[in-house]
Amino acid sequence: MQSLSITISSARIRVGLKPRRRPLSVIAAVARLLMHKMAERRNRNALLELSDDQLKDIGLSRGQAGSDVHVYSRY
Repeated sequence: MQSLSITISSARIRVGLKPRRRPLSVIAAVARLLMHKMAERRNRNALLELSDDQLKDIGLSRGQAGSDVHVYSRY
């Protein structure tokens, strides 16, 4: 039998080091988070403008429409 020998250069191994994020990627991530939160707020406000009958048509109660948890979750 032959023994398998694998060599990995030490320059390619980074044990325990996290890659640093560039400032521009951090700013982009924060912008995406803000846009997501703004869209959630717009959707929640649109649901709160609906009447109780309209909410009932889509299967939601007034309490579910105004909650901070996922509105569309059934669990």
